[in-house]
Amino acid sequence: MRKTILSLSVAAAVSVPTLVSAQQAAPAAPQSPHTFTSNIALVSDYRFRGISQTFGMPAFQGGFDYSHASGLYVGNWNSNVSETAGYPNGNLEMDFYGGFKKSWGDLGMDLGFIYYYYPGSNAAGNGNYKVANPADTAGHTGSGFVKNEEIYIGASWKWLSAKYYRSVSDYFSVPNTTGSNYIDLGATYDIGNGWGVNAHFGRLHVENFAGASYNDIKLGATKDVSGWVWGASFIKTTAAMDGNCAAGTAMTYHFCKLDTAGAPGKDLRAGKNTIVLSIGKTL
Repeated sequence: MRKTILSLSVAAAVSVPTLVSAQQAAPAAPQSPHTFTSNIALVSDYRFRGISQTFGMPAFQGGFDYSHASGLYVGNWNSNVSETAGYPNGNLEMDFYGGFKKSWGDLGMDLGFIYYYYPGSNAAGNGNYKVANPADTAGHTGSGFVKNEEIYIGASWKWLSAKYYRSVSDYFSVPNTTGSNYIDLGATYDIGNGWGVNAHFGRLHVENFAGASYNDIKLGATKDVSGWVWGASFIKTTAAMDGNCAAGTAMTYHFCKLDTAGAPGKDLRAGKNTIVLSIGKTL
């Protein structure tokens, strides 16, 4: 749960001749406009927009958030990732974000900026790990560390939400993809006794790279047990996953892990149907 600073003072009892002594609580001091929270989670597979980021393996995640009563906020979130998911030589994702969020009764608004950073990664890559755009007829290739920058705007009403993300740089360092966008439609409903259900539909459009565009859906349930939220979600995508790693013809979301000799070894259709289990807590 979120922690806020709140101080209370109690008036001392006052003795008045011939009157009964009484003790009264003074008005509470104003609540601090600053809120600091942190969060941790363990998931069986880190799925970002429906695509596995950890080659089907578990991920440990966590972050920190600061918000002000005015609506301004900043935060950081982190997770381990697999280099085969498009982050050559990288194994960590660090997200930094900030924005403005406000609500008026059941109606809410959120707008901001998020920066995805993968320290140690190399967008030029090598072999099956290379970050490139096959549809890029200009022949550009990725360079430097893998990153992505997006602006977003969202709205919510009661338990429904919608958010639009738009990249202002090449989408995760894939050349000529600036302007790619993602639509996130969601619903989260509290059914009581710590139980909740949620649903999500997403649509990714990658600019100048039709083969990388797809839809994803998620249906899930959660249970709050003493502040620890346990969850299970079914995830499905329409991402392109054809190809053959051994023959070197893997598609965009068909990831190939190289063996010790540098040849394609284990492979993963990263957008295949799956169930993700999770446990997390806000501190």
